[in-house]
Amino acid sequence: MVTIIRGTTTKPVSSQQLADFFTSRQKYNGYLFIGYPIIGTSEGPYHIDAMLVSKESGLVVFNLVEGRDVSQVQEAQDDSYNKLESKLRAHKSLMQGRDLKVPIYPVTFAPVLDDTAGISSELHPVCNEANLEAWLDRRDWQDPSRYEALVSVIQAISTIRKGRKRDVQKSDSRGAKLKRLEDSIANLDTLQGRAVIETVEGVQRIRGLAGSGKTIVLALKAAYLHAQHPDWKIAVTFNTRSLKGQFRQLINNFTIEQTNEEPDWDKVQIVHAWGAPGGGDRNGLYYTFCQINGLEYHDYFSAKHNFGQGKEFEGACQRALEQCPNPTGIYDAILVDEAQDFPPSFLRICYELLKREKRLVYAYDELQNLSTDSLPSPEEIFGKHADGTPRVRLQPNEPGKPQQDVILEKCYRNSRPVLVTAHALGFGVYRTPDPDVGTGLVQIFDNNQLWLDVGYKVTDGDLLDGHEVTLSRSKDSSPDFLEGHSPNDDLIQFHCFKSKEEQAKWVADAVRANLLEDELRPDDIIVINPDPVSTRDAVGPIRKHLFELGVNSHLAGIDTSPDVFFDGNNQSVAFTGIFRAKGNEAGMVYIINAQDCYSSFGNMARVRNRLFTAITRSKAWVRVLGVGDRMQALINEFEQVKKNDFSLSFRYPTVEQRKSLNIVNRDLTDDERRRVRKNRDGFDQLLEDLEAGRVLPEDLGAERLNRLRVLLAGGQNNANT
Repeated sequence: MVTIIRGTTTKPVSSQQLADFFTSRQKYNGYLFIGYPIIGTSEGPYHIDAMLVSKESGLVVFNLVEGRDVSQVQEAQDDSYNKLESKLRAHKSLMQGRDLKVPIYPVTFAPVLDDTAGISSELHPVCNEANLEAWLDRRDWQDPSRYEALVSVIQAISTIRKGRKRDVQKSDSRGAKLKRLEDSIANLDTLQGRAVIETVEGVQRIRGLAGSGKTIVLALKAAYLHAQHPDWKIAVTFNTRSLKGQFRQLINNFTIEQTNEEPDWDKVQIVHAWGAPGGGDRNGLYYTFCQINGLEYHDYFSAKHNFGQGKEFEGACQRALEQCPNPTGIYDAILVDEAQDFPPSFLRICYELLKREKRLVYAYDELQNLSTDSLPSPEEIFGKHADGTPRVRLQPNEPGKPQQDVILEKCYRNSRPVLVTAHALGFGVYRTPDPDVGTGLVQIFDNNQLWLDVGYKVTDGDLLDGHEVTLSRSKDSSPDFLEGHSPNDDLIQFHCFKSKEEQAKWVADAVRANLLEDELRPDDIIVINPDPVSTRDAVGPIRKHLFELGVNSHLAGIDTSPDVFFDGNNQSVAFTGIFRAKGNEAGMVYIINAQDCYSSFGNMARVRNRLFTAITRSKAWVRVLGVGDRMQALINEFEQVKKNDFSLSFRYPTVEQRKSLNIVNRDLTDDERRRVRKNRDGFDQLLEDLEAGRVLPEDLGAERLNRLRVLLAGGQNNANT
């Protein structure tokens, strides 16, 4: 069947009739792009009305006619043919010698015309719904072996994915394997392609795993909207500052590919979320909202003082919304990456900064927090009208129409063994069961259907509360080529050391070998410390060893600009804490001090999420390293993952167990943690005094003893026992 991908079009009636034509005829296969692509020419951007790409027919270019005026048929078809041929000839993958090996068939589709016989010719065909099928059936492609390359060129992926050229001498080195791996990711999949091109009037949500392509989709979408609507004011924002350079490069490359011109950076703006006075790179959406609406602006320290630690940005955004009942919109579209890292009040700020059409696209990772405490529904985030109806309600996806809610289920970064290991440790699937709760799970999805949405399938048991179940990645959601380049025992390894010094020397030697023997580049390697507070001190010994070995390194965002992650000259290996690591990726990832992620009082979910996030930075290989008994306990969990052939086998928790998990593993504020520790220490002392006879039960008083019995029994019904 034909997958229909709808972009922006000035010919809605004929576009819809063309889409209906292919929807009603299942015999055709391929992609029908409407309002795409845009071709960069010496005269500026050239807009294609519609295009069919298929193995059977090759490339069919449609010039659409809304009414009956077909006076420009020949000129329109010649223009589209010449410009497309020029574009395709620039790609060696589509050429053989001097010959373009892709047939291009221009045709005018004029559905309003009753009879096209008098104006149609073999060289310049004109069709309506009655004769389009017969004309298409006469098109053919003798050698469709270049179909995948053609799709890549049309999507412009072959251009934008180009990175620094790799100098590899050994065919079996890690560098050579990484090059083949990167070359294999040639095209956007159907959902990614639709998410880039399809635009809705209103809010669009894009969800997916780490590595599913959310960032590249948003960047391409911003560039596509800019190419289609150069007068629009578009903002792109994100949480991880080091993503700014990546966004700028992707948008720049894609815009040049589409328009033959660089973006107008005054119209498409890559801005921070918070921002500060000063303009330029200091600009941010929250600051802009305050500025244009005449509101009090809170910087970090002011927000911390007014709203409390951990609530700085949420409080600042919420206060601004409360103080501005009738905000002014200045943007035509806003795209938000890493939305799971923002409070809902910030998304509401973005919504209010938009003009009437409210084109807001936000992307987030369903598993980034790995808990039921994920982003609220759009109905909750964006509030209600005066009559009580939601301001935003995502409509169910319908065939042939732009999707408001896109789930990217394929993972193009992490291999199956790496991704399943990250999930197993993040959820605590194979953790030693807590006897009070009856499960070792740290956290779980409240909606079990989400497992299937993000690319798992049930291979044994039932995905039901209280039932044993085994979940595995499918080949569709975790392509084989991501793991076929190396044995599983090389893709992911866990190592436990006797001391941090031993760990530091091991990492330094391994990184040096990667550079000198494995043909990896410095930007193929990341060393991550999961605890952001201790990172500077934690990575010091490793960097010292590397310096002695003649290898340069830098602490991302500290030794470099906050907007830079990898060294621009590619002469230095990046070290980072977990927050700056988010949004970045590398072929080889080293995670040090992973024992800190085994457990933590009051924030078990948080430290497990750090480990999950760190592991999923890897495009190929990952080394999880740590010291002591807690690291060995993590290794024991990993051994269970391997024993189960990198699948998740566990008893799905009941509703009651999920409630307990949320209570036992809730994230506590610093004040709450101090209070619990103080009370726990006091209770421990009381128990010791009771056991030693220094305090007698009757010393506590009858009322206190009765209240204690009630609490330990778990309910007021036992108050009289």
